[in-house]
Amino acid sequence: MASAPAWQPSAAAECSRPAVPRAASASRPDRLTGVIATAADLARPPRPARLKRRAEFLAVAARGRKVQMPGLVLQALAREQAAPLRLGFTVTRKIGNAVARNRARRRLKEAARLFFAEHPAAGVDLVLIGRRETARREFSALRDDLARALAKARLS
Repeated sequence: MASAPAWQPSAAAECSRPAVPRAASASRPDRLTGVIATAADLARPPRPARLKRRAEFLAVAARGRKVQMPGLVLQALAREQAAPLRLGFTVTRKIGNAVARNRARRRLKEAARLFFAEHPAAGVDLVLIGRRETARREFSALRDDLARALAKARLS
């Protein structure tokens, strides 16, 4: 008498391929993840503190100055001079789909990073609001918009 399995294997089990390990990628990773920092990592200034909570954004909107430029809207609220710079970024759905909003937000973040690396600031909360033009505008013009907005708000 021969023994048989108590259950019948499913049809899908017979069709699926066994897992095969993949070969290593021939391309290098975008960024090394080792312990040793590169010279570019050491030269990059630290990221400013971020505004994250809704109450922080609302406080800047309610009590701060508002400056509109073609590529962005700046809201600024002065704090005690010893307080570190805090940045917040927002891009609404009016700008477009998620791809357009993320692109606008990345451009605002990079413009702010480059500006504040050259012109350190403290004692202020800033909210940068993206506009439709933020994603389409030349990056140098976007940086100029940020510098002019800060000058109009009398913060740089």
